[in-house]
Amino acid sequence: MLTMLALNPGQVVAFDELIDELWGEVPLKNTRNALQANVKRMRKALAEFGFEDPDQTLIRTVDNGYMLDVPEEALDAHRFLRMAEKGAGLAGQRPHEARDLLRQSLAMWRGPALLDVSDGPRCRAVALRLDEQRKSAREDLIEAQLQAGEAGVVVAELKQLLAQYPERERFSEQLMIALYRCGRQSEAIDIFHRTRKWLDEELGLKPSRRLHSTYQAILMQDPSL
Repeated sequence: MLTMLALNPGQVVAFDELIDELWGEVPLKNTRNALQANVKRMRKALAEFGFEDPDQTLIRTVDNGYMLDVPEEALDAHRFLRMAEKGAGLAGQRPHEARDLLRQSLAMWRGPALLDVSDGPRCRAVALRLDEQRKSAREDLIEAQLQAGEAGVVVAELKQLLAQYPERERFSEQLMIALYRCGRQSEAIDIFHRTRKWLDEELGLKPSRRLHSTYQAILMQDPSL
């Protein structure tokens, strides 16, 4: 329940939404009382950790729901998203600053998103979205490192990431570019062929136009690389 409120800081989450998330299609007989009991336990736990002010509760009852009365920047997920977005936007102009911001944003993670919390549909959807944004932030970090002239630094990490996420063509493209810039053209070409084979055999797809263009540029030893 606290996760649902934390995902919507400063906004009212309706009783019905909370009930559906916590108990789904088989709610308790008296769900309103159960919600109140949960809130009481959460307020007590927050107080024990020093987060609950006796004069102003963080979990407020508002209209037909509850609200976590904290600013967005007080929550790691929102700070991660804001920092990662800012870092990605700086990669082309100030790559060193972008690299540092993206590293800071990724350092906030301590495992999979929303680990050990509600298995309700909304929490699952948010967890998947956050994990996807984490992968995108890693792609953006490597892009900033490539822009900062750190091709040799990222090769080993990219090989590991591509083995873990072979479906993400951006990792393939970045590894090809990094290898090429390190004078390893044949390895870069091999990465393209391996990616093409995996996409064909596992997904029945062809490489994207962007990945194919990068491959052609490597073959032609395009100076823009």
